[in-house]
Amino acid sequence: MRQLIVEADGGSRGNPGPAGYGAVVLDGPTGEPLAEAAEYIGVATNNVAEYKGLIAGLKAAKALDPAAAVRVRMDSKLVVEQMSGRWQIKHPDMKPLAAEAARIFPAGQVTFEWIPRERNKHADRLANEAMDAGRDGGQWDASASTAALDASAARAAAMTEAGANEAVGRAARTERSEAERTETPTSSAPASSAPAPSATTPSAPTPSSAPSGSAASSGTASVGWGSSADLGAPVTFVLLRHGETALTPEKRFSGSGGSDPELSAAGRRQAEAVAASLAARGTIQEIVSSPLRRCRETAGAVASRLGLEVTVEEGLRETDFGAWEGLTFAEVRERYADDLSAWLASPDVAPTGGGESFAAVGRRVAAVRDRLLERYRGRTVLVVTHVTPVKTLVRLALGAPPESLFRMELSAASLSAVAYYADGNASVRLLNDTSHLR
Repeated sequence: MRQLIVEADGGSRGNPGPAGYGAVVLDGPTGEPLAEAAEYIGVATNNVAEYKGLIAGLKAAKALDPAAAVRVRMDSKLVVEQMSGRWQIKHPDMKPLAAEAARIFPAGQVTFEWIPRERNKHADRLANEAMDAGRDGGQWDASASTAALDASAARAAAMTEAGANEAVGRAARTERSEAERTETPTSSAPASSAPAPSATTPSAPTPSSAPSGSAASSGTASVGWGSSADLGAPVTFVLLRHGETALTPEKRFSGSGGSDPELSAAGRRQAEAVAASLAARGTIQEIVSSPLRRCRETAGAVASRLGLEVTVEEGLRETDFGAWEGLTFAEVRERYADDLSAWLASPDVAPTGGGESFAAVGRRVAAVRDRLLERYRGRTVLVVTHVTPVKTLVRLALGAPPESLFRMELSAASLSAVAYYADGNASVRLLNDTSHLR
């Protein structure tokens, strides 16, 4: 039986907004592209566009060989899980589209596989070409398309197992990445110096790991594979730590109570590098930034590339490190040994001289998270901020304890990402990616 691969994608610039889909049929053994399809479909949601891309891809595969075994690869977990029968289809717009897709080939002849977005570039480019054509008042023209896959890359993709191998490779690359240059020095603190607070020790209220108003925050959210599938597009925070300042390579405490340094020459180069990378990805729809200068400069570099405005959020500022501002970890340990030990042992303890505790920062960051989730429903938001806010957002998404702040590496100008779903669940998709700097 002939083996065919269908890769499909869809997109909406607004969700709902101007939308289009793309699909490519590949030869299973070689990965060579055999057919392409793309279309601008007017105003629709991402999910509708993705389903229409799936339908077009399956129809193209059937035209090539109705008896073929077809493996569908998409970066939409919603479509893959619904078509695989593991998630229910509740949304009225999705049901007829899923039914149409299921009728194209006999049951059992098609299998579905989720792949990361970076492995679905051919279909993604086709979808964007279709949306560009619609923007210009026309339709996609196959003769003008530049989305054809490089043959060797296609063959490699056809032979590659999805999902798990890619994630393992990313983890290995991360382990080999450059040492952390953090404005909150943590590498000097041994793991044993930051024990979890005692269960009998009173502490201030901790921020909820679930956004306020969500099902999870009221204790009713389903978790993991059991969660509802028809949740719409998540809000995705792309978390960007600002570029280096003069204090960063010296690993000095640099919070919101210090000198508010500007980016160094290296930091400006980092900001331009991440701006170029994000522009190439084309996924950022909004930009928000800490009010501190190093973040506003980093955000400005990205905004200039993307043609977007920057919204300043006071709650995204770095921790106020009090009397420790501008000092190295070793200098703080020499001058304020008892205060440092207490700070490492409990998130409720503030730095010497009236700084902020991590518990206070956690409440502040959780509050700004909830405001942004309400404001940017279904959007992808670049959040330009600092070490502690980024680590706090990741910690809350994972439901991890406060001492996990000391267990994460976060380099200057690194990217992390968290997706937030309508049922209160969150998914950490990326942490400390510095590939754009290499």
